[in-house]
This record gives sequence, C-alpha cells and structure tokens, in this order.
Amino acid sequence: MRSAAFLFLAGSLALCLPGAHALEDGETRTPTPIMVSPAEHASAAESASDAEAKEMAVEQSQRMMGVVPMFGITSRQNARPLTSREKFHLWRKTAFDPFQAADVAIQAGISQAQDEFPSYGQGAAGYSKRYAAALTDSVTSGFFANVAYPVLLKEDPRFFRLGQGSLHRRIAHALTEEFICHKDAGGRSLHFANILAAVSSGAVANLYYPPSERGFSLTMNRAAVSLLDGSAGGLLSEFWPDIQARVFRHSHRQ
Repeated sequence: MRSAAFLFLAGSLALCLPGAHALEDGETRTPTPIMVSPAEHASAAESASDAEAKEMAVEQSQRMMGVVPMFGITSRQNARPLTSREKFHLWRKTAFDPFQAADVAIQAGISQAQDEFPSYGQGAAGYSKRYAAALTDSVTSGFFANVAYPVLLKEDPRFFRLGQGSLHRRIAHALTEEFICHKDAGGRSLHFANILAAVSSGAVANLYYPPSERGFSLTMNRAAVSLLDGSAGGLLSEFWPDIQARVFRHSHRQ
C-alpha cells in the first residue's frame, strides 16, 4: 500500500510541474534545445585562436642545438593555413636571424678559399663581393619561396613533419616535401611555389653574378641544386627531433 501511495504521489507531482503533461497515444516529446549565446561562441573561438597562436609561437622558436633556426616546421598535419602577413613574418624572422648572417659569412669564406667566381678577386674586396652575393641569394630565394609565390598561389611554405610511421615512409615524405605542399584551401598538390622560387632566385642572380656565371643553363643548374638541397634538408627537418631525443636520452643515462 505504501508503494502504491508513493507512486501515485510521484505521478501527481510530475503532472503538476510546469510544462509537464501526459503523452497521448502516438505523441512524442521534442527535447528542448540547449541554446548557446553568441558570447559563448565568441569565447570558444577566441580560446581556439589563442591556442593556435601559442602553438605557432612555439614552432617559430624552434632551433636545432639551440642555434640553427627551424621556424618553418610544424608537426601538426591539421595546422591552420598561414595568412599573408604570417607568411611574410616567417620569412623575415628566418632571413634576418643572426644565424643566417653567420652562415652567409661561412659560405663566402668557403667560396673565397675555393676561388669561386675568380673575377671577384681575393682579399677583403673579393670577400665582400662574395658575401653580398651569398646574402642576396639567401634573402631572395627565401622571399620567393615563403612569401611571393605562396601568397600568390595560396600554398603553405612550411615543412609538415610526419613524425610517425615506418622509416621508409618518413624518408620518402622528407625527400618529397620539397615538391609537395599543403594548399591553403585544404589538400595537397605539387609545390609550384618552391619550384618557381628556385628558378626565379636563380634568374635574379644573373643581375649580380659575374658575366661568366650568367645564362639560361646556369640558371637552371642553380635552380636544380637549390631544390635538391631543400629535399635533402627535409631529412633533417623530419628526423632532428628523433635524433635530439636519442642524444639527450643517451647523455642523461651517462
């Protein structure tokens, strides 16, 4: 009797609640949708934007051995495409990093030691010409590859690290990333920006290289060397985190 009375009382209370009523035969009840305010939508979008900005800031502070900049590398396959401003910032940050000036100085020194471009001569005058040529090579090739063509063709200039899978798959990915890119609109395609940048920077070099180093065939040769160097460099971009982890783990064990 107490159970029956309890059930009767519970049913009566349920029917007395606002909006409560018995369902007739064949009637269904549609659940009340949960409304999210525009402010909550904006807050969620802002949080996602902040998280993306933090991820990008971390990526663009990466350095190999704390020295060599590796700003244009991401391990996020679903990373948001860079805006035109961000592509310019990435180029500027890399091109004018102190390491680049030192790297160009070393290249100019090697070029002088090998007496490359004999018409430049030797001594301080010859070195300054080689330094200027190497610096211009670096700045123009980076601008074409990271800003001009990526903005025009809507391609992402970053190296997308695979970071997982078999060794053969990762090697293949590293070597071909120079020629395959992520499109800003989604998907992947031939990396026209990189290819055109290599040819364009090689062509611009005809303006300041010695006359004996100018011409169509030499331009194409410089472009091919640039692309092959970039392809080989992809191996370091792909595997450096693994190498770093192993080296540090080994040193900690010692």
